Amino acid sequence: MKTLLPILILVILLSSTRGDEGMYPISELAKLDLAKRGLKMDPDDLFNPNKKCLVDGICKVNGCTGSFVSSQGLIITNHHCAYRAIQSASTPARDLLQDGFSAKNQRMEIPAKGYTVRITESYQDVSPRVLSVVREEMTFVERTEAIEKRCKELEKEAEGKHSGQRAEVAEMFAGKTYVLFLYTYLTDIRLVFCPPASVGAFGGDIDNWEWPRHSGDFSFMRAYVAPDGSSADFDLNNVPYRPKRHIQVAPQGVNEEDFVFLLGYPGRTARHKTAAFLRYEEQVRLPHIAELYSWQIATMDEAGKNDRAVALKHTSRSRSLANVEKRSRGQLKGLQRAQIVAHRAAEEEKLQEFIMNDPARREKYGLLLNDIAAVYAEMTQKAPLEFHVEHLRSACRTLSFAFLIYDSAVERQKDDLERETAYMDRNFDQTVQRLILSHQDLHLPTDRIILTGMLQRLANVPEARQLKPLADVLTNRDRIPAFVDHLYQATQLDSKAFLTDALNKTPAELAASNDPFLQLIVALYPTYCELRERGKARDGRLGQLYGSLIEVKKAFLKRDFVPDANATLRMTLGHIRGYSPEDAVYKSPITTLKGVVDKTTGEAPFITPQRILDLYKAKQFGRFAHQTLGQVPVAILYDTDTTGGNSGSPIFNAQGQLVGVNFDRAYEATINDFAWNQSYSRSIGVDIRYVLWVTGEAYQAKHLLVEMGVH
Repeated sequence: MKTLLPILILVILLSSTRGDEGMYPISELAKLDLAKRGLKMDPDDLFNPNKKCLVDGICKVNGCTGSFVSSQGLIITNHHCAYRAIQSASTPARDLLQDGFSAKNQRMEIPAKGYTVRITESYQDVSPRVLSVVREEMTFVERTEAIEKRCKELEKEAEGKHSGQRAEVAEMFAGKTYVLFLYTYLTDIRLVFCPPASVGAFGGDIDNWEWPRHSGDFSFMRAYVAPDGSSADFDLNNVPYRPKRHIQVAPQGVNEEDFVFLLGYPGRTARHKTAAFLRYEEQVRLPHIAELYSWQIATMDEAGKNDRAVALKHTSRSRSLANVEKRSRGQLKGLQRAQIVAHRAAEEEKLQEFIMNDPARREKYGLLLNDIAAVYAEMTQKAPLEFHVEHLRSACRTLSFAFLIYDSAVERQKDDLERETAYMDRNFDQTVQRLILSHQDLHLPTDRIILTGMLQRLANVPEARQLKPLADVLTNRDRIPAFVDHLYQATQLDSKAFLTDALNKTPAELAASNDPFLQLIVALYPTYCELRERGKARDGRLGQLYGSLIEVKKAFLKRDFVPDANATLRMTLGHIRGYSPEDAVYKSPITTLKGVVDKTTGEAPFITPQRILDLYKAKQFGRFAHQTLGQVPVAILYDTDTTGGNSGSPIFNAQGQLVGVNFDRAYEATINDFAWNQSYSRSIGVDIRYVLWVTGEAYQAKHLLVEMGVH
């Protein structure tokens, strides 16, 4: 099944002016001259369907990437990727976020509830089978739903043929190419080692998306399976997973200008989208997200500032929102600074001229760019109401629980393949588990403040007064506090028992419930269904239009393209390299322990554990000091092409050995989702020498170094 995909990948051949742009699908590596680019291992050992290869040591850890670094299923990923597991296991009395955690043996490892690990096993181009269901007479909603259903059918069929594996169809080029991936799917994941957040998140939100960086953003987890090797949920009788291949750690690290490459699961990019999309992002969506998330973060911070138990409930969500909020601000700055909308518009003017110069092209594509722009114009016009209604549900935890309960009840009345993906039989247990984990962090006083604020924001949108269940309080906003009081005083959704019981009820039973949040969701449900259908209509329309755009752009530019990232396995490559973000400023690519000490103030987020300060003072660096700098390297900077989802991606040297773990981008590179630039697109990782020094020297978990083959 691991065949080349002749229809799938249309690869850009790199030129000297384009640097190392490209998140290359794993199927395309044979087309790249990797030896000429700096690779010193056999390219056939990167990925080969007929033997063990480097890809077999790479995994997806929830929404991040990880690497197997021992034959016993030991995984290295980011501290921020393991953050939810660390937070969930923390209490004020046993605060793993504050103190860190080190399991002395496998029996002491802590279950990471809600975590799954996937290993890519195979892929197959299924574009003809997916698109065979599309008919000319279909509405856009029908087109989207038909494609969704066919993808579910193919996934179910594949899982029936490959027992114990997980199937997923990924859209590569919108409306054009689809690939079925098969994954080994592991559900017993445990926390092994994490440094304190003062190390793993040193610099906090102040340093987030910035360079220079001094975060030890790493943690170790382990995957377990049943004794027969099959995937299984947590059980004390389970045994460590034995990967086909694990990654060799290179304790010598890297130097400036060394060749490096990454393998990982980058999230979604939008480099093939139009100027109209970018304008919508710049003027509408990104400003809204940045402002709304900033307010929610401040609300949670205030609620937890004098109560560690409350702060622990908020910390995972707050950190996630903060990451998106700062990235959004960086993207706004990048869009404006690099004038990306104007550049994309100028490219499209040339494309339009090419289209209009040929009668056949003019007939087929003449209105293409205008039609795409019309979709984003409609989204812009409806954004105030749609954004606030959607975020009313997502920002208020209790309302989101009520929605999921009722939505699942409605959807699970349907045939399995007709349901929304989260409620299909193959996914529902994981959906419920995520709900219960989120419920554990519910803090009603904070939730009440957020719901009150969201209703006040919604009251500023005139169209919102047409929402009958909320019309009175939105028209007379002085009634909002009493309305909110009633909801929280009478709800039982803060009870786990009530929550789990409600998941087993029918829509009619839930509609008859006297819980006010459930009553409110039942009343608002038609609105949310309408928004869902509207989104599917847009997806269907844009999928068709962007498919045509790729066709005509290929003819115009006379070259092929790398598909946008979509959380499937990709490779990117570059060098350890600094950059100049502004005139007369050069930022070198390696930071050191001295920088950690210099930044340390004793006040969050610049606190350093005393044991690290003592080792620094005594210059006890062991074998992990940089030969030239004379210090333990902490973070490294490199010009590879990455985005969200590359968190935790292994950074390899030319021989395919692990020299670091990717965790961020420089602030200027937040724009990578929309465009890549050789001069300022830089990614950030923790140097493997800091990982090994912190783990083995500072926290004396030498058994993990031995397990990784570092003696």
